[in-house]
Amino acid sequence: MRERQLSSVLLLLLAFVSFQKLCYCDDQTVLYESFDEAFDGRWIVSKNGEYEGVWKHAKSEGHEDYGLLVSEKARKYGIVRELDEPLNLKEGTVVLQYEVRFQEGLECGGAYLKYLRPQESGWTPQGFDSESPYSIMFGPDKCGATNKVHFILKHKNPKSGEYVEHHLKFPPSVPYDKLSHVYTAILKPDNEVRILVDGEEKKKANLLSGEDFEPALIPAKTIPDPEDKKPEDWDERAKIPDPNAVKPDDWDEDAPMEIEDEEAEKPEGWLDDEPEEVDDPEATKPEDWDDEEDGMWEAPKIDNPKCEAGPGCGEWKRPMKKNPAYKGKWSSPLIDNPAYKGIWKPRDIPNPDYFELDRPDYEPIAAIGIEIWTMQDGILFDNILIAKDEKVAETYRQTTWKPKFDDEKEKQKAEEEAAGSADGLKSYQKFVFDLLNKVADLSFLSAYKSKITELTEKAEQKPNLTIGVLVSIVVVIFSLFVKLIFGGKKAAAPVEKKKPEVAESSKSEDEAEKKEETAAPRKRQPRRDN
Repeated sequence: MRERQLSSVLLLLLAFVSFQKLCYCDDQTVLYESFDEAFDGRWIVSKNGEYEGVWKHAKSEGHEDYGLLVSEKARKYGIVRELDEPLNLKEGTVVLQYEVRFQEGLECGGAYLKYLRPQESGWTPQGFDSESPYSIMFGPDKCGATNKVHFILKHKNPKSGEYVEHHLKFPPSVPYDKLSHVYTAILKPDNEVRILVDGEEKKKANLLSGEDFEPALIPAKTIPDPEDKKPEDWDERAKIPDPNAVKPDDWDEDAPMEIEDEEAEKPEGWLDDEPEEVDDPEATKPEDWDDEEDGMWEAPKIDNPKCEAGPGCGEWKRPMKKNPAYKGKWSSPLIDNPAYKGIWKPRDIPNPDYFELDRPDYEPIAAIGIEIWTMQDGILFDNILIAKDEKVAETYRQTTWKPKFDDEKEKQKAEEEAAGSADGLKSYQKFVFDLLNKVADLSFLSAYKSKITELTEKAEQKPNLTIGVLVSIVVVIFSLFVKLIFGGKKAAAPVEKKKPEVAESSKSEDEAEKKEETAAPRKRQPRRDN
């Protein structure tokens, strides 16, 4: 009986705690969009003619989790979801959070959200565009030199009445991969703003600090007087040429920087009469060469082998050396300017637009808008959250984003390991091919060179045959070693008899290769201009 009563009490307590937690979350959650259901009805696609991109309700690649998908490249996209009622940003903590995944990577495009002001400020969901007024813009943007997680506060100057965009300085960079990432902006009542990427704090700033935002929300107390002009006689030159300096009599401005080294002597054995290049003696005029059509045929040039064997060819000239008499153009030395007054700047005057502020005068948030232009498709938005407590955002990160991210991370790791293995195999194959080409050049394998080269070329064309080719060549070399070491005198006669066969085989292969070369398309030799 007591056990039954105790169980009932525990169940009631658990239900009470769960209810309290549920009430707490509902009370602190302003908006949560999971995209588990189709977005039609909740989200309104812009009817503006510029926004032709098609939004789709689609699964995240490799998951059963749905999101809002950018489905086409090189398009403008616009879509809006209104809040049940406007959110006052001046009351307590506000957390803005959402997930985005670049399933096809991100070369050039944005994936930020705009937190829009009420429609009374001059916009409609159907007419939503880049000019629709917002309070905050937050999220990743990457194109060219731009690579940042934006945080922009659009704030009204109480003096001028103008709305000014205040950009966070030195924002975090965008993770460059194809995984799901969660972006969080936390606005605190003490003017602190924190930017988190994947739950890790990447930036902390003060909304009223000129060191954190550009331009600063609070203008400078003084500004340079726009009417102040630099006096005509103001001299900003700290140094001037010495007016009393005179060029020395022995200063030769025409002396060259380099002169011939008169002490240099022509190396012994220099081949004065040999050209640096000669006709290729192995080149032959193609059989189908037409002198009238193709011009007079000339053999291609190669480096003169005699020059390589000797110290040099052609006309010998003395090398150049630095001229000790070279001084260049003479100029007067610099001295302190007696008339120097420093760098001029206009005087400061009180800033007519200056105002004091204890806290930003936030405009309320009435809707969330996605208004982007992107060259990429495959951008997936998910789990958009506006909350009044950091713990709510953390709970969603742990339950909706973290398991998905961990799964994607494991799959990426497996793919990278597989790619690494492939790269390692390619490096191994290159090493094998280089080694085989060197082996083929060994003198005692000259009779087998054509066969080894043929096998190597096949392996390069079909890398999956590398192991088999290597084994075949090793067998050939091993067989040769066995014959050389253990063949002895008795085996000498058979070996000599086989040499002509090898030669004939080699010759027949060479003839076959020549036939293939003859049959192959020929590149015409260019005409030479004498």
